[in-house]
Amino acid sequence: MQHPVEQPFVYEMADMKALDCFPENILIEILSYLNVRELVRNGRVCKRWKRLVKDQRLWRVVDLSTWKGVTSRVLWVLLRQYLGRGLRYLRLRGLLLSARGGAFLSEPWLQTLASKCPRLFRLSLLHTDLRGLPSCSLLPPTLQILELHGCEVPPGFFTQNPPVTSELDHPVVAASNGQNKPPVSSSFSGITIETLILDNVPSFTNQHLQSLNLWGRLSRLELRDMIRVTASGLRSCAPPGVQALSHLKHLEMDTGSRKQMAALGLGEGWVGLESLGLGGREVSPGLLCLSRLPDLRWLRLRSCRLTEMMVLRSCRMLKELRRLEFWQVEFVIESRQGETEGGGEREESEREREESSENDPVPNLRRSLATLLPKCSVLFTQCTVTENMD
Repeated sequence: MQHPVEQPFVYEMADMKALDCFPENILIEILSYLNVRELVRNGRVCKRWKRLVKDQRLWRVVDLSTWKGVTSRVLWVLLRQYLGRGLRYLRLRGLLLSARGGAFLSEPWLQTLASKCPRLFRLSLLHTDLRGLPSCSLLPPTLQILELHGCEVPPGFFTQNPPVTSELDHPVVAASNGQNKPPVSSSFSGITIETLILDNVPSFTNQHLQSLNLWGRLSRLELRDMIRVTASGLRSCAPPGVQALSHLKHLEMDTGSRKQMAALGLGEGWVGLESLGLGGREVSPGLLCLSRLPDLRWLRLRSCRLTEMMVLRSCRMLKELRRLEFWQVEFVIESRQGETEGGGEREESEREREESSENDPVPNLRRSLATLLPKCSVLFTQCTVTENMD
């Protein structure tokens, strides 16, 4: 008599034999739908699967943010056995909000990551305590995109080089090193990051922002819920100036809970800024400064309340604007007396309601913008209309 427990095992073995009939490229495609934890577990099935799981096509995009049990030990295992030349994008969740705490990213691990994964260009860190690292120059030099979400950084983290012992303390060593090393130009930029995304990084200050002027390739900067960045700090980074972010082409600012009004720092103008995104409480102060941004070609406004008059007054000087986007914007329109009294105004209002749609909730605004900025395309996404009855 066959034991009933053995039946599922027979089915699993049959499924494995059926999968073994597929060519390796099909198996790799099937394995690509698994998360990292399931992928590592399936590498224990057999020798063939162990070899397939290490195929670098499965490790191009690695997201460890959903794996709550990741520790520094797990990171070392993944780096030594799985991560390699195929890695392009790595997403990690640190221990900043964990009761365990402790170190997460270490200098030796980052050095090994840089040597084993020379094609890594994007790194996203969530809830990671980076105060144990003296400088971001310890990150892989191939990075082009760096994202910090809910992280903590030390003072001087965004400087070019980690702090070193002064050469004045060791004149003999300095003299001997000076014979072999040519002088380094102060304008040399060893950091190749082009996009920096900062989201809720409480320790990020105006000094951190100003230190980004040495990033010679930084062209895109996103600041979200940055409570210690002020209008004066942003103003000091506007070109021309000693601490200017002269290579910056795209800037996004979004504050939801606190009214920082850091966007007022754009009031002095920003030469070369081509695209701007404003969200939440940064929209109103940012709209006041749009006339000082003559090079602006792309503008996005999101998660705010606007009126037609606010938009038209702010955008009338942006003659180079080519695209205007509204994301999750609540448009407030005035109630018309003709709707209650009847007549032509009521018919016109009803006609506008019929013309409005999800992609065009405010037809009158679109027509006005088409007249004001004929070369600009307008896009509405998840926008609503509220009628002011006062």
